[in-house]
Amino acid sequence: MTIKLHCFGESGNAYKAAITLALTDTEWEPVFVDFFNGATRTPEFRALNVMGEVPVMEDGDLILTQSGVIQDYISSKTGKLGGRSAAERRDVLRWMFFDNHKVSGVAGPLRFNLNFLPEAKRNKDVNDFLSMRLNSALKIMDTALTGRDWLTGAEPTIADLACCGYLYYPEPFGFDRKAFPQIDRWLDGIAALPGWKHPYDLMPGSPADRA
Repeated sequence: MTIKLHCFGESGNAYKAAITLALTDTEWEPVFVDFFNGATRTPEFRALNVMGEVPVMEDGDLILTQSGVIQDYISSKTGKLGGRSAAERRDVLRWMFFDNHKVSGVAGPLRFNLNFLPEAKRNKDVNDFLSMRLNSALKIMDTALTGRDWLTGAEPTIADLACCGYLYYPEPFGFDRKAFPQIDRWLDGIAALPGWKHPYDLMPGSPADRA
């Protein structure tokens, strides 16, 4: 049975789930969620996910939400990208929690504020604070990647796919790949994996579609 992933291209959190499905060779199909026209606020979508967020995964009768949960499920189901030992798995979780709190949890709102929020509603102080927080977290990641290909272990894991979730997007949000040479190299390494696609190629929905 084909897995369905409710998603849209602009969502870095949805991308984490989508790229995990793609890189594990899992049979899946995207279900476009028209976020910018209020689709996640409808009663129908809230019945699917009370949190009103993407991604939402349907695997038969099983419905899962939150990108990290979906990534863990796909990794466990396929036996791929989950680390090769209990110690590696704990380190995978460590980086996924770090991403949720310090990287994607900051990059997502900052990118939204600077690119999708009407200019009159943008708050420079808020965005400067978020930018400072994001760059501090990215410096930690850049240091951690020194001398290694992946965040944990000798192979890519869902930790890498979580932490890269917002870092391939072209819209400016204060992230300059060249300022973080280890992250730049790491992102190239992820993009070289068989099955990798840019978020706008992997999922429906992009700024160009709304232009």
